[in-house]
Formats: sequence, C-alpha cells, structure tokens
Amino acid sequence: MSQEPGVLDIREILGILPHRYPFLLVDRIVAMEDGRKVVGIKNVTFNEPFFPGHFPGNPVMPGVLIVEAMAQVGAVLLLRGVPDREKKLVYFAGIDKARFRRPVIPGDQLRFEVVVQKLRSRSARLRGEAFVDGALVAEAELFSSMVDRDADPSAPEAP
Repeated sequence: MSQEPGVLDIREILGILPHRYPFLLVDRIVAMEDGRKVVGIKNVTFNEPFFPGHFPGNPVMPGVLIVEAMAQVGAVLLLRGVPDREKKLVYFAGIDKARFRRPVIPGDQLRFEVVVQKLRSRSARLRGEAFVDGALVAEAELFSSMVDRDADPSAPEAP
C-alpha cells in the first residue's frame, strides 16, 4: 500500500480499474480527496501502440485517448470508495466541452486534475483538465454511469 494517503501506484490502480494493456492510460494517482477530486499522471512514451500510425514521422497522442485517460483517472476516484468495485464498471455516458489546446507528444507527462461536479449513486458529472509542464493541453466535461459488470449492456436502463 502507498505511504501517503490519496497516492496510488500502478499495482493499486490495477486493483481498482479493469483496464489493461494497451488501454490502461493511468500510471499513478498523486492526490485524491475522496468523492471530490483526483490528480493522476500518464507518462507518454514513444513506445505507445498508437504512435506508429498517429502520425508517422510526427507522433501525436490522439485527443480521444487524452480524454479516455482523463476519464480513467476519474473512474479511479469513483470506484475507489465502492465496496464491491470488482463487480462494477464505469461507462462513459457523454463528453461535453472537450477542447484540445496543444499536441501531446512522446516525452510529455500528462497531469490530470479531475473534479466531481455532481455525484449520484450510479452516475457522475466530472470536469477534467490535462496539463503538460503546467500548461493546459486539454479539458472536458465527462459524464459516467456505473453498472454491474455482469449486466447486459444492450438491456435498457431501469428508470
């Protein structure tokens, strides 16, 4: 277990999120206020599986993956306090106001700051920002829904 409260290493993140290579996009949680805010890190390396095709000779991290990493940081916060989290999944329900300020390239370290705007038992609205060297590179409002892992994803939601 981590020494500092609110700091999680990769082993602890793997115990919370179901994501695995090549889709786990969080390396460390550096701060957390339960139910309110989380700060996470993604180290961007040239070895990422998307760089050979995005773009050859000019590697740029796809914006959709920056937003996905932001959402994964938020999901750590949402799932951490759930006692039976291994039976739950956090799904994207929507993205609003996504903006990309500058490209993210190999060697950058993304720092995500995600704040809970509204929290219900099975849904949340989060506001996320991504920084590289203190400069804002991306931001978005994220909407999520928590579902049972064994639930049929094609079934209509209960009212």
